[in-house]
Amino acid sequence: MNKQSKLIRLIGGSLALVLAGTLNVGSVNAKETVSYAYLADPALEGVMYAIKAGIVKSDKIVIETSALQIPALISSTPAKKYDVIMNAVMAIPFAKRRGLELIVLSTALRSAKGRLGAGIWVKKDSPYKTLNDLKGKKIGSYSLKATGTTWIRIALAKKHNVNVSYKGGDFSWVQIPAPALLSALETGRVAAATLIHAQAYSAIKTGNYRVLAWTNKDIKDHYGIDSVSAVNVTYPEKLKARPEAFKEFNRMMHESVQYAVSNADKVGAEIAKKTAKIDAGYFKAWINDYSYFPGAISEADKKAMTLVWTVSKEMGVLKKIPDVNKSIWKHAIME
Repeated sequence: MNKQSKLIRLIGGSLALVLAGTLNVGSVNAKETVSYAYLADPALEGVMYAIKAGIVKSDKIVIETSALQIPALISSTPAKKYDVIMNAVMAIPFAKRRGLELIVLSTALRSAKGRLGAGIWVKKDSPYKTLNDLKGKKIGSYSLKATGTTWIRIALAKKHNVNVSYKGGDFSWVQIPAPALLSALETGRVAAATLIHAQAYSAIKTGNYRVLAWTNKDIKDHYGIDSVSAVNVTYPEKLKARPEAFKEFNRMMHESVQYAVSNADKVGAEIAKKTAKIDAGYFKAWINDYSYFPGAISEADKKAMTLVWTVSKEMGVLKKIPDVNKSIWKHAIME
């Protein structure tokens, strides 16, 4: 073998070693992907802002996000398409009834301190002054089966002593797609409506509407806790396969929330640039007055989940109440 051939073999061997070393380092440093589906809502983009902007980082995982409408979230849950999915608190017993176990990683939507969410809205010039005036009238809701609607019904029944049954109750409940709720109220299609947060924010600003009952305040007054309507859940087999990845997911989500709270004006301005649906002040109002994304779990959250399940059983919606402690991951971040 001549010197040139030896040199080529030497270079080739060295290059192979370098490439092998590079590949080994790459495999060690490769980040795992954790897919996360959440409700498509401008406020939740504020919650995710620090992660998407690279402010909250990880050398272990990459969070792959998907913002979905409620029907897509519902259909994606049994399909187990995502590692983590935002879901209704009521979804836990409903899924269990069908043999699907969901494990809670954190609370996703809790009533904010202002408790301005979940109001029963009417037009300012309407003749309805009290809930009794609405008896026999139509109340529009974005989803009759939603946990948020269940909390509203609980508040009306327990605090205001009205019959909230869908059959033979004091009101006629009408399910209307969320974007059409305000127009349904405005045109008289319904006498009252349970507006979504962005609509309630707009309604307060215009001054053209009134509230007959702030049901989140009613829940606090009556039970001493804040309502919890949504949680971030995953599946037992996914947790067992990658526990460290889910711990890191929880850490990042919690830190992203803390950044958003500390920089609410900045975050609100940034997300407002990307949609015409909200103004720069909406996000700050949302986390202070309407809803809060804890990214963690409190003892009060546990009580709230158990309460909504218990009263739902009394209302005939559920047959069995899950054990809340068994439903929550042992490594969840606790407040």
